Amino acid sequence: MTVIDPDTQAGWVPEAEEDADSEDMPLSMRLSIADTLTLGNATCGFMAVYFTTTGILIPHLTGSDESGMARHSAATAVILMLMAAVFDLFDGLVARKLRSSPMGAELDNLSDLISFGLAPAYFVLVYGMVADDAHQRVSALAAIVVLLAVVLRLARFSCVTLKDGMFQGMPSPFGALTVVSIVLLELPFVPTLLAIVGVAWLMVSRVEYPKPRGVLAVAMLGWIVAAMGLLAAWAFDAPGGQLLLQTGCALQVVLGAVIPLFATARRVNTFRDNRREARAAQLP
Repeated sequence: MTVIDPDTQAGWVPEAEEDADSEDMPLSMRLSIADTLTLGNATCGFMAVYFTTTGILIPHLTGSDESGMARHSAATAVILMLMAAVFDLFDGLVARKLRSSPMGAELDNLSDLISFGLAPAYFVLVYGMVADDAHQRVSALAAIVVLLAVVLRLARFSCVTLKDGMFQGMPSPFGALTVVSIVLLELPFVPTLLAIVGVAWLMVSRVEYPKPRGVLAVAMLGWIVAAMGLLAAWAFDAPGGQLLLQTGCALQVVLGAVIPLFATARRVNTFRDNRREARAAQLP
């Protein structure tokens, strides 16, 4: 139905006005499908902090002896971080296949800061408060180191242009899952602390890591699904669940240590090849 404006005597069609408003909306305010996945990443990170607080920290502070609740909450928090990694993986794939909004890169960095910076750092902080052999203040310092490493890594990612298909420094999702795996291994406090600081250093290092594309993306997704299964088995106290979880965490830590070794060996070989070529070019 057309409505007549008494001042202008002009016809006004509501549907037409809505379309015009949609067309006039700034591009920076339009969310794409990839942006929606990125917001799912941020939501998972926030909920991981929530479960770490309500299921682990608060029962410890109130003197509750429900260890099963703490196990379920810890598993849920880590599963949420894994889900955040899945969202982070797919938002990049969707952005390359479909369009991405102008604010997509900023949303991605902010969401990664929540899920792979704040959530694992808070997990380390709470570990320092509830573990028997941990030191709270030292754990708080380690948590700050993890958080700042992710902040610096994400800032550098926004400013530095690298060759296609490579990251400089351990990717923050991989680093966050490695930090959490170290905590879940329940090693003595000092080795745990040193390993966490080592992962933080790798995130701000110049070691090159391949981007998860193609077969590597499928392998990463399969590893995340398997990790979720291990956490679920541990949470519900399945037979061998503790051993399975520790095996999975150990594999995650080994991967975090082995990839830099391969990357360093590759750089050394490339340097040697370049020197050989330079010497060969100088020969008459």
